[in-house]
Amino acid sequence: MCGTEDSAATPVVAILPGLDLCTDCIRFIDEARDNQLREAKKGEDSGDGKKLKDVPKPKEINDFLNQYVIGQDDAKKYLSVAVYNHYKRIAEMDDPKANRDDEDMDVDIEKSNIVMVGPTGTGKTLLAKSIARLLDVPFTIVDATVLTEAGYVGEDIESLLTRLLQACDYDVERAQRGIVFIDEIDKIARKSDNPSITRDVSGEGVQQGLLKLLEGSVVLVPPQGGRKHPDQKMIPVDTKNILFICGGAFDGIERKIAARLNHRMVGYGQDASKKKHERDNLMKYVLPQDLKSFGLIPEIIGRLPILTSLNPLDREALRRILVEPKNAITRQYKRLFKLDGVELEFTDDALDLIVDKAIEYKLGARGLRSIVETIMVDAMYEVPSNPVEKFIVDAAYADAKLREAHFADTVPAD
Repeated sequence: MCGTEDSAATPVVAILPGLDLCTDCIRFIDEARDNQLREAKKGEDSGDGKKLKDVPKPKEINDFLNQYVIGQDDAKKYLSVAVYNHYKRIAEMDDPKANRDDEDMDVDIEKSNIVMVGPTGTGKTLLAKSIARLLDVPFTIVDATVLTEAGYVGEDIESLLTRLLQACDYDVERAQRGIVFIDEIDKIARKSDNPSITRDVSGEGVQQGLLKLLEGSVVLVPPQGGRKHPDQKMIPVDTKNILFICGGAFDGIERKIAARLNHRMVGYGQDASKKKHERDNLMKYVLPQDLKSFGLIPEIIGRLPILTSLNPLDREALRRILVEPKNAITRQYKRLFKLDGVELEFTDDALDLIVDKAIEYKLGARGLRSIVETIMVDAMYEVPSNPVEKFIVDAAYADAKLREAHFADTVPAD
């Protein structure tokens, strides 16, 4: 069609009778189609065109999180406010003159990045995933454990933004208004309390690389990620309006908090129960200086101005987690059995046993799944081949299966 002759360098393909296209023309048509689809999708997207009155209020966001996450009221409040303010900043960018008088024209609302501190299995990642269900802005969850300094084996810091671009089909404008959840932020703490004079490949070096992302700057992002495509064209992304939410277990930070509060972690005391209660809830007293003692550099702490903690889950919370959320563990298994035409029932004493084991082994909410899986694996193996109308899991059955799996030897005393 363009006059190019068929050759090994530029092969010509017969598309239709009388219509032959060379590879250059085919590539041009593909790019034009992709651009047209991207523009059409951008125009149809309602998330970026939200008006201020349409932004979900913090209480509405909190109510939505309550359907999936039990407890952790403080963390949900902080997240709800942060997401609401992020929506408002997006709405203001879409209509910069709305609700502004002369005094407000020079006021720029800055983002407030968040860091969540809490033991494993308390719901940090679940909060992020639940927020993702609600959002109309691009959202991605990334893991800090795979990040290394530039030039070393692992993922570059810029790969965080590659994931965000992928979440919005490489629409840079939308990506620049997105939200990134960085999980396991505590795993990049520097290895010693002194500033490193040598390379700290996956610790302090990664924190320093994150500074430019958290603060807000134009970052050149490899669209296909990593170093496998060195000749790819970089995409400039401005992180000024990207909200970063960080989460980490910070295992052992309680000792830093206790030292600051002059609480004894071991030894005898006049009121043992009170001291145990204080030890179990030390995380709620966390302050930025504790993060510094743990190994985060002051520069990155300053770019995460909002600090909130998640409480350890008590027996009542674990019991509710088993049955109340929309995606509760017991509901998932009931659904699996229902697909085979079998009604599954967990008795109250079986649920109590599962909770007792999770507390005994300090597994948190994540451990509930492994315990239930251990109990149910034989039933899930047998029932599809020998269908019954109803299958009941009681404490005796649960305890027997845990013993068979060497998961537990005795039923914990109440």
